[in-house]
Amino acid sequence: MEEKKTIIKAKVLYDGKTKHEDVYVIVQGNTILNISKQKMQADYEGYVTPAFIDAHSHIGMDREGEPSQESETNDVLDQFNPTNNPINSIYFDDRAFKDAVDFGVLYSCVVPGSGNLIGGRAKVIRNFAKNRNEAELKDYGFKMALGFNPRSTTEWKGKRPNTRMGIYALLEKKLDDVILKRDKQKVAKQKKLNSLEKKLKDKKINKTEYKEEKELIEREYDYQFDSDEKALLEILSGEKVVKVHVHKEDDVHYLIYLVKKYNLNVTADHTGDVWNKKIFDQLAENNIPIVYGPLGSVGYKVELKHAYYQNAKLLMESKAFYGLMTDHPVIHTIALRDSLKFFLIQGMKPEEAISLITYKNAHILGLQEPLGSIEAGKVASLVVWNQDPLNLGAFPVLVMAEGEVLRS
Repeated sequence: MEEKKTIIKAKVLYDGKTKHEDVYVIVQGNTILNISKQKMQADYEGYVTPAFIDAHSHIGMDREGEPSQESETNDVLDQFNPTNNPINSIYFDDRAFKDAVDFGVLYSCVVPGSGNLIGGRAKVIRNFAKNRNEAELKDYGFKMALGFNPRSTTEWKGKRPNTRMGIYALLEKKLDDVILKRDKQKVAKQKKLNSLEKKLKDKKINKTEYKEEKELIEREYDYQFDSDEKALLEILSGEKVVKVHVHKEDDVHYLIYLVKKYNLNVTADHTGDVWNKKIFDQLAENNIPIVYGPLGSVGYKVELKHAYYQNAKLLMESKAFYGLMTDHPVIHTIALRDSLKFFLIQGMKPEEAISLITYKNAHILGLQEPLGSIEAGKVASLVVWNQDPLNLGAFPVLVMAEGEVLRS
C-alpha cells in the first residue's frame, strides 16, 4: 500500500540555495518526493524553508532553569579529554529543545565547552529526539579551543598554563608525543611483518600460519594505544573534523599554523574578533570553513573587543565559506534565525541568508546529502511559516522532522 502524500503549497520556497514562488512540495514518508509547479489540493500552505541547523551549541548541557553549578559543558579533569561524549551530559527534558523545535531549529552540533584545549567529541543531534537513544545523527568530530578560555582555567585539574605560549606548547607536545609513539610502533610493526614475510618465503610457515601471525601483529600494534591516544590519532589522520574555538586574529594565524604542521581537518568556530577581511580570506585559502557567531551577544571579555556586528560585511565580502551558530546558551537556539539580520542589513539577499542556517551549515557538517535543502530525494525535514520567515513576527504553522509532523 502506497504511503499517503503530504502536499504543501509554498507561496515562497526558500529551498536552501535559491528562492521560488508558488510551487508545491510533495512529501511521502520521510522523503521529499518532488517540487512541482502543477496546481494541486494542499494540506498546508505558507512560506517554506528547510529545517534550520545550529552548527555549534551546548543545548541540553547548559540547561534552562538550572543554576550555573549544574552546567555540564566543561569537565575540569584535564586539558585533554578527547573521548568525552557531549551526549552523556545532555538531558533531553531541557525545555530549550521544545523551543528550538517550535522555531524550526531541528538539528544542533553539540560540543563541550572551551575551557580545555581538547574538550571532547562533537555530535550532531536531533533536537526533536525524546531521549539520547534517538538523538545522535552523526559523530562529527572533536572540539578544540584556542585563545583566552583554555588559559583562564588555572584552578582546574591537570597542567594549566596561564599563557597562550604555555597552552600552545602543551598542545603541540601532546600531539608530537602521540605522533612519535605512532611512528615508533609503525617501525616495530614493519620489522615484524618483514620477518614474517621472510619466514613465508623460506617456507618456515605456511600461508595459514602467515595470515594468523599477521593478524596478531596488527592487533598487537592496535593494543599499544589507549582510547585517548586513538582519539588523538583520529584528529591527526584528518578522519574527523576538529571544531576549533577561536576569536582573535593572532589565534586564527596560529590555527592556520597548526593546520599546516599537522595536516588537520578543521573549522574555525566563532572568529568574533576578526575585523580584517584578509583574515577571513586566509582561512578560505587554507580550506578552513567558518562557523560564525554567536551574533547579538554581549562582548563579555577583552577577546571580543573588536566583535562588531559590522564585521558581517567583511565576512560577506571575503572568499570564506561560512555558516552560523548560536553557541546556545550564549544566545538562545531560537535566535539562530534572528542572527540573519546582521547580514540582511549589509545587503545579503534573503535566500542567501536562509542558506547560512540550512544548506551551508549542512555542508559544513557533512550533511548536505540528506539535509539542508528542499529537493527531490532529500529527507523531509522542513518548516512552513505563516509569513516570510525573515519577518520579525513569523512563526511556523508546520514543523516536519524526517517526515513526521511535530507540530501544526
